[in-house]
Amino acid sequence: MATYHWTCPFCGRDTTVTQHDVSNASHSMTVDNSVGTCQLRSHFVVCPNPKCKKYTLSLFLHKYAIIGQEWRATDVLAEWSLIPVSDAKVFPDYVPLAIRDDYREACAIKKLSPKASATLSRRCLQGMIRDFWGVSKARLFDEIEAIKDKVDPLTWQAIDAVRSVGNIGAHMEKDINVIIDVDTDEAAQLIGLIEHLMKDWYITRHERKERLKAIVDVANSKKQTTQPKIP
Repeated sequence: MATYHWTCPFCGRDTTVTQHDVSNASHSMTVDNSVGTCQLRSHFVVCPNPKCKKYTLSLFLHKYAIIGQEWRATDVLAEWSLIPVSDAKVFPDYVPLAIRDDYREACAIKKLSPKASATLSRRCLQGMIRDFWGVSKARLFDEIEAIKDKVDPLTWQAIDAVRSVGNIGAHMEKDINVIIDVDTDEAAQLIGLIEHLMKDWYITRHERKERLKAIVDVANSKKQTTQPKIP
């Protein structure tokens, strides 16, 4: 098995997975049936980070057919992420819990119910605008317009671009709790926007504060060392 890049969904660390971190198994179903032969494959990946060591578990259902002289798994018919239940990224605790919960749930149901996932993403987006920028209006559309002069053009364009994604864009100007038809790709675009904003707003702000605090701490420690000692 070739090594490949992998990000642990539990600790968030980017790493390289090798054959020593992976365990695979398969079960072939060749009994005559109305669908055809298939094979179910399980795929474990253990995080190489010694402080984590948690594992993921995914299942893949393949078509199973004779190719040449042997049985082989071919097209993927379905796939499931069992542990964890979604591909949600890990975000720090300083991102408000309600926002992180909505984000994780939007990821978890992205394929099962794109409409519900998109609704949660819109609520997550509105929560971030209200929490981070202190903007609260009747419509999400108006809240997005209100921060146009508060963020850099690229960030605002990323938010504004969501409104051009078919029905999602039209719906963002109405009640965010009304469910409309949304496909999986559109739901994924909304989730991608949420991830971008959490990094660009919360994580960038936190890291900037930490850097500035470190500089202040250095200056304070220098002052203490230069002060004359009282005999």
